Amino acid sequence: MANSGIQLLGFFLSLIGMVGLIIGTILPQWKMSAYIGDNIITAVAMYQGLWMSCAFQSTGQLQCKIYDSILQLDSSLQATRALMIVGIIVSVAGLGVACMGMKCTTCGGGDKLRKSRVAMTGGIILLVGGLCAIVACSWFAHNVIRAFYNPYTPVNTKFEFGAAIFVAWGGALLDVLGGAMLAASCPRKKQVSKYPNAAASRSSPPGSNKEYV
Repeated sequence: MANSGIQLLGFFLSLIGMVGLIIGTILPQWKMSAYIGDNIITAVAMYQGLWMSCAFQSTGQLQCKIYDSILQLDSSLQATRALMIVGIIVSVAGLGVACMGMKCTTCGGGDKLRKSRVAMTGGIILLVGGLCAIVACSWFAHNVIRAFYNPYTPVNTKFEFGAAIFVAWGGALLDVLGGAMLAASCPRKKQVSKYPNAAASRSSPPGSNKEYV
């Protein structure tokens, strides 16, 4: 029963993490303009994401523009895009495999050991998907930090972390945690003793097999 509860908890954590990955990938607030130096008072806040850049004006108007060409983008941004998409696709596949192997489902027949191994496989796939997303977010964050502390970067073009990267980070961590719980839910195979039970052999008297007429 406890094993089934761990599987359910891991599945729902991974499901929430996958939703967080999708939301974080779509949102444009991966990095936002930093208000430092003479750039403290401004009427426009700039946001940049994986798919578009946005400008939020003080009047409340938000204008976004999708990137025109993939080839014009930075190579690090293209790699972050690819890793996030791979992480989402792998997480979806891992959730499907884990769903077939969970004890509370009827998929995969009645072999409990086989279903547990399928659930463990789904957990490992979820771990891979979550790690891809963590690498993507960490790589993007490293580039933002490096550009921020670069003395040759103009003050009005410096960016800091936006809300979307934290959403993606949180989703990736939940994905990894849920995958680890599913991967650890596989029961160990019971070892069968090679020798007969000595206590059972001693309990029967030596003359108990004799037949009396």
